[in-house]
Amino acid sequence: MTGDSEFVDRLTPVLRPVRAGNGFEEALEQILQVIRLGLVPGGGRLPAERDLSELLGISRVTLREVLKVLQDQGLVESRRGRYGGTFVRPRADSPGEEELRRRVAAVDIEDVLRFREVLEAGAAELCAAQRLTGRDAERLRAALAATHEAPLPDYRRRDTLFHLTLAELAGSASLAAQYAAVRAALNDLLDCIPLLVRNLEHSQHQHTGLVEAVLAGDGETARAVTREHCAGTAALLRGFLT
Repeated sequence: MTGDSEFVDRLTPVLRPVRAGNGFEEALEQILQVIRLGLVPGGGRLPAERDLSELLGISRVTLREVLKVLQDQGLVESRRGRYGGTFVRPRADSPGEEELRRRVAAVDIEDVLRFREVLEAGAAELCAAQRLTGRDAERLRAALAATHEAPLPDYRRRDTLFHLTLAELAGSASLAAQYAAVRAALNDLLDCIPLLVRNLEHSQHQHTGLVEAVLAGDGETARAVTREHCAGTAALLRGFLT
């Protein structure tokens, strides 16, 4: 695979081979998730066409049709030249009040929060049961370290990557796919509330405890820490949005 393999690896929880018959639609859905999740930040470049088509299991012709739709919708732009490629267009810094109301009205907040808790707690317990070692353990540690090192404007993207990594390491492609979808809905809501330093410090403490429990093979603690972490986020969202 060409390009930065570490960068491409970060997208594997979301980008996976599509099923025959709906290649265009499923490829579009997956790349939209990458954009909505912020896995490629505004101004950042998507993987090379060759890498994307390989990850998705589609032809480059189909991929270009997908990218054309995204470009027509103003979500990406194509640049030519040595440093060219397909770049994600920056999103607005924060939603206006009308956009906030639209986002909140478009989802069942309680449903999103409950489903997120079930998936994350289950993923944490599964990871602990597998006693992650070697490259898998290093991936989890690296994802955690990236959240600790994140500048405030980039925190949510790295937090998303941390949780997606945990979901992927659980070993269930279906769980990882469902989690990517619910996380996209969650991020739409999180974008409507401010980043609170005190809350982020608490979240980081919980993240560390979660990784320690997973790597120690302590599924009960991993599940409990995850549920507490999800409850904190839920409390903030309910307070600001309901």
